[in-house]
Amino acid sequence: MNKYFGRIVALLLAVVAVALVVVERSYRVLEMELSAILLPALGFGRALAIPERESLIFGIGTNYTLGLRMTPECTSVFLVIPLVLIASLMAFFRPQAIGKVLWALGIGGAVLILTNQLRMINIVYLVKTLGTERGYYWGHTFGGSMISVIGGAVALVLFVWLATRGRRAPSKPKKAVAA
Repeated sequence: MNKYFGRIVALLLAVVAVALVVVERSYRVLEMELSAILLPALGFGRALAIPERESLIFGIGTNYTLGLRMTPECTSVFLVIPLVLIASLMAFFRPQAIGKVLWALGIGGAVLILTNQLRMINIVYLVKTLGTERGYYWGHTFGGSMISVIGGAVALVLFVWLATRGRRAPSKPKKAVAA
């Protein structure tokens, strides 16, 4: 691929990073909507995203109904943005690898989104198991932080590995050794 194509892709990815900052609230709403689908499917009672309140109500119809406000610190968007910016730089400096970089960005971004969903599931599970105060503390403060750090590290390592790994050289046939 020529360097101009790489520069165009790099610019587009930089624009995507800025756009993600601008639409961060809508991104959060989508994350809440995804949680509202996943939680009932996993047996945690009904869940409802309330976009105008930036909140997720879960456990509806159970004895552990709770509402969580999803603040900007709770979203995966601010973990996805650095990956997009790194992908932009890689597209600029390595235009021949754009396909791998975009694939790696998709995988890394998906891991971050799923990590945040796992974090939400962890909070809900611990609130259900330990009660509101203890469950929220352990699920959000400790467990949620650990899940985010580990998921972020996995996403970054996967991104770099997928974006930079080269093709394997074909193995040379081994010569038969005469005995």
